Amino acid sequence: MATQEQTADNDFPKPTIVLVHGAVEDSSLWTHGVIQGLQRDGYPVRVYSNPLRGLPNDVAYLRSLLDTIEGPVLLVSHAYGGAVITQGGDDPKVKGLIYAGSPMPAAGESTNDCLNRFPGGDFASSADLIPYTLPDGTKGTNILIKAEKYAYLLAADVPESKLALMIATQRPIEAAALADVLTSAAWTSKPSWQIRPLLDPVIPQEEFKFEAERAHSTVVELKSSHAIPVTFPDVVVDVIKQAARAVAG
Repeated sequence: MATQEQTADNDFPKPTIVLVHGAVEDSSLWTHGVIQGLQRDGYPVRVYSNPLRGLPNDVAYLRSLLDTIEGPVLLVSHAYGGAVITQGGDDPKVKGLIYAGSPMPAAGESTNDCLNRFPGGDFASSADLIPYTLPDGTKGTNILIKAEKYAYLLAADVPESKLALMIATQRPIEAAALADVLTSAAWTSKPSWQIRPLLDPVIPQEEFKFEAERAHSTVVELKSSHAIPVTFPDVVVDVIKQAARAVAG
């Protein structure tokens, strides 16, 4: 027999949920229960494989994905993905934005600004800077998280078996991406939800509060590490469903 919530979920057309991962991770972030929970409840899901090569490029690829979707969309981010959905969310089919442990920069700000505006964040000390050279001689710097710092910084409450996989499957982000400045911020004109991890050493709690207040976000607090989609996938799904009902009204 269908529950009251399941019946309510069938009372409106479901938006497509686009999941956008952040730095030093890949799309498998969403496979610990978020994708399964959304599909179980009948939501169309698209997972965006974030290139992590720079904000303009990453946003352009997100927009190309949005061009393939018909109907309303909710964008869901983790970590640096918050900057990508903030700028890419200006697409008219995007009806709302959900930030799971993500920064919410304003136009004229970068991800680094969100990490450094208030004291208490500890991303830089755990970062491993890796120079690279492209075939044309262009040089850049990739960022990974030092293996010995990974659990402390990103996943203190993740089981050892999952933690080992997360460390092994890190994808580097181009360091310049964190300094790229946004030219627009979709949360100024669209509803937003912030899932705030209270045990996150990456983004200071004062920053989370500052961002949510200026965006007038709906806030859900969790005693979680940075790895919310891994540790609390059911909460992420519940917030997405709340947002879907809200934008359908």
